[in-house]
Amino acid sequence: DPLGEAGRRFGVSRGWRADDDLWPYLKLFVMGIGLGDTGTLPAVLAGYVGNPNGRREWITTALKQGQLAGRWPDSMLEIAGDGSIVANKFDEAWLVGGWGLRPFELAVLRLQNLIGVQYNNWDALKPVDDRCLTQLGGCTVVGNDGEAIYSWVDNGLCDVSDMDELLDYL
Repeated sequence: DPLGEAGRRFGVSRGWRADDDLWPYLKLFVMGIGLGDTGTLPAVLAGYVGNPNGRREWITTALKQGQLAGRWPDSMLEIAGDGSIVANKFDEAWLVGGWGLRPFELAVLRLQNLIGVQYNNWDALKPVDDRCLTQLGGCTVVGNDGEAIYSWVDNGLCDVSDMDELLDYL
């Protein structure tokens, strides 16, 4: 859907000042610092300050995938020849090594994706229509009868559906 119509019909936010004739990258920057939506700043801050009750298993798996693909930063995990994780440097963090989500752990993964995926593949990934640059997303799972059994609409950049919660609905 290169024009983002399906998302708009789904009810996702079109982003900060979507109808104003402003440079789309300015709109994205403003959203990135947490203005114009309710979910960006809390989601971004959690990546930096951590969360004792957060879940990190998916982050460790994604860091491993990125590191094996050669994405920088690529020194957070020590990976054996068979692909198993021998050590995770975040485990050694003083006072917070045992937290569910350690400070900077998610931020490092986001940096890996920003540089290794988004920046390096921008020409292929960028939206055809600049109005879609700040449009948020969502997720819906429908049952056999076509009725939604789970639905989520992002509240900001870096705000995503909780996959464990989604799987609980299945």
